[in-house]
Amino acid sequence: MQIIPAIDIIAGNCVRLSQGDYQRQTTYSTDPLTVARRFEDAGMQRLHLVDLEGAKAGEVVNLAVLEKIAAHTALQIDFGGGIHTDEAVEAVISAGATWVTVGSVAVKAKEKFSQWITRFGAERFMLGADVKGIHLAVSGWTETTDQEIVPFLEHWTSAGIQQVFCTDISKDGLLSGPSLALYQEIIERHPGLFFIASGGVSSIEDLSALQELRCSGAIVGKAIYENKITLEQLANWNK
Repeated sequence: MQIIPAIDIIAGNCVRLSQGDYQRQTTYSTDPLTVARRFEDAGMQRLHLVDLEGAKAGEVVNLAVLEKIAAHTALQIDFGGGIHTDEAVEAVISAGATWVTVGSVAVKAKEKFSQWITRFGAERFMLGADVKGIHLAVSGWTETTDQEIVPFLEHWTSAGIQQVFCTDISKDGLLSGPSLALYQEIIERHPGLFFIASGGVSSIEDLSALQELRCSGAIVGKAIYENKITLEQLANWNK
C-alpha cells in the first residue's frame, strides 16, 4: 500500500481544514515546496496536492504551487481543486501533474467528464469521491448531493477510471480513524480498483488496518503535520 502525503493549499500556504470547514483552518507552512521535499526525502513517491481555494472558487487558483513542486521534485502529483474546464485540465497537466483529480465535475457534469476521458485518456484522471455518510459532497465540501457513493463509482469505473480516492468528510482532519466499513464495502464491490483511502488516519496502526483491507493507497495529512505519524515511520514503511 502506497502512502500518499497531502498538501492542501490556501493563498499559497500549506493548511488543513477540520471536516472541510474553511472557518476551521490551521496553517502549517508558508513553503509547500519545502514540505514536499521532506516527503520526497522520506521516500514518498507520490503527492496529493489540493487547491482548496480553487475548490471553493470553482477555478484553479494555486497552479504556481503545482508548477514549483513538479519542477523541483520527482514526486508523482495528483492535483485537484476548481478544475471545471478543458483549459484547466490542460493547464494542470502542463504544470506537471501526473493525474488530474476530478470530483465535482464527475458528480454534476457527467457529460463533460466523459468528454475529458475521451480527449485526455482515463489514465490521466483520479476520481475524488467526498462523502457525508453515503452521499457525495462537492464544491469544496460546501454542498451535499443526493447521489450515493457506490453507484457513482460503478458508473465511472465502467467508463475506464481506475484510480479513486474516497474521503469521509466526517472524519477528515479529526484524527479519529478512517472509515473502514465504508472502504471495505467499496473494495469488495470493486476488487480491481486502485482504491485510495483518505481522511481520519491518525496512526501507523490505522495504516496497517487499511492495508489489511487491501487498500492500494492511503492519503495522510494532518497526522503528519501533528506528528502523530513521523516521517521516519513513513520512511520505514517504504523500505
